[in-house]
Amino acid sequence: MAQPAAVKPTADKTPSVRAGAPRGAGAWFWEWAKSIAVALVVWFFLRTFLLEAFRIPSGSMENTLLVGDFLFVNKLLYGAEVPLVGKKLPAVREPRRNEILVFDSVEEPGLKVVKRLIGVPGDTLAMENGILIRNGQRIDEPYAVHANPSLLAEPDQRDHMRAWQSSHLVGRSPEGYHPDLQNWGPIVVPADSFFMMGDNRDSSYDGRYWGFLPRANVRGTPMFIYYSFNGNSWRPLPFFSDIRWGRIFSVPK
Repeated sequence: MAQPAAVKPTADKTPSVRAGAPRGAGAWFWEWAKSIAVALVVWFFLRTFLLEAFRIPSGSMENTLLVGDFLFVNKLLYGAEVPLVGKKLPAVREPRRNEILVFDSVEEPGLKVVKRLIGVPGDTLAMENGILIRNGQRIDEPYAVHANPSLLAEPDQRDHMRAWQSSHLVGRSPEGYHPDLQNWGPIVVPADSFFMMGDNRDSSYDGRYWGFLPRANVRGTPMFIYYSFNGNSWRPLPFFSDIRWGRIFSVPK
């Protein structure tokens, strides 16, 4: 019997792709675009809900925070704001006395300010000759600096202090009440509000001038200083030549 003819396999005309073969420019660009997009999404999430960079612009918190300090601010702790909807996430906890807060200015929209939390709702506050009195007790403030204790506010500023403080006075009449930077009160902190002061008491434009801080204005608290340089240095390019290495990664308290 005749044997069937052998069938010769047909050569595969499909070109093979060798491992490691260079890809086209389109594929390379697409991979980079995806990586950048993921990085941007992650950064937007972190920037919105977890942390934010902040630069110290003035000396109102010296010597705790110095001009030229760059901070990361923890936004999650007190409840981060959700963009576009104007709502906040639930706070991990409420701010506590003596903590440093970053908050929205009550006078200038868009401006962020950093001060120390001196009084919470229900606290009775006063100052006598530069000494803070809270709920009837003199408070030791090792962080406070009194560089010019004889400094007086301007007359119009004293008038403004008297105007807003008079309605919060306790135990005394507004008649004959003339507050100044070193002597004022006693006043009571209302609900959903805080009283803020700078550590550099004689060079700080704080709650003594503009009143109470609404709780809704609080944005966060400093996590750590990630960069610091002396902007008043005589050296050229102090951003590089006069770095305060000892302050980097320190936690303000």
